[in-house]
Amino acid sequence: MLHILIAEDDRELRQLFKHVLLKNGYAVTEASNGKEALDAMEREFFDLIISDIMMPVMDGYSLVRALREAGDRIPVLMITAKDAFDDLQEGFRSGTDDYMVKPVNVNEMVLRVGALLRRARMIHERKQTIGNTTLEMDSFTAISPTERFILPQKEFMLLYKLASYPGKIFTRQQLMDDIWGYDSETDSHTVEVHVGRLREKFKNNRDFKIVTMRGVGYKVVRL
Repeated sequence: MLHILIAEDDRELRQLFKHVLLKNGYAVTEASNGKEALDAMEREFFDLIISDIMMPVMDGYSLVRALREAGDRIPVLMITAKDAFDDLQEGFRSGTDDYMVKPVNVNEMVLRVGALLRRARMIHERKQTIGNTTLEMDSFTAISPTERFILPQKEFMLLYKLASYPGKIFTRQQLMDDIWGYDSETDSHTVEVHVGRLREKFKNNRDFKIVTMRGVGYKVVRL
């Protein structure tokens, strides 16, 4: 049974999340702040964390940073009352995998939890499949029934990132931070160049396409 850790200082909300997750077949452990969550992780293995941001003792950002700095890649779904772009950006920069703003639709939360767990499994396997196209991390190779490409590393990582979250929009800056690194001096225009190269290579692909969201960024959509 998959085991989820909930770090949330609001007891009623924590109990609601626990009830819904138990009903959907997950095992659940509770923590009221980030430090309690880290302590729990020393005692048990968890498959995913649902964490609030604003908590006493240790907040959600600090919790995720501590995990990532220790090399722990456990999926984290951040749930918060904050909806400003700067807060969302801070969440992703700390290493958060997904983000929901209160009030939370618990049915949507369950769907997001399932999606994060599936992606974590695919990343662990170092392979991603979208339709009939498979992306193999170890060889930077994209394989479809009619084509096979060995891609340059940055092109592969860009496509792998977008294909891991079909329908999700990534800003150019998010993609720069994730693939080129926060400290990169490379111009963000390079994302457009790499997207253009990918579109040319996969123009005949029948499984997906990369869509430009004007003024925002890019997403992969299934065909």
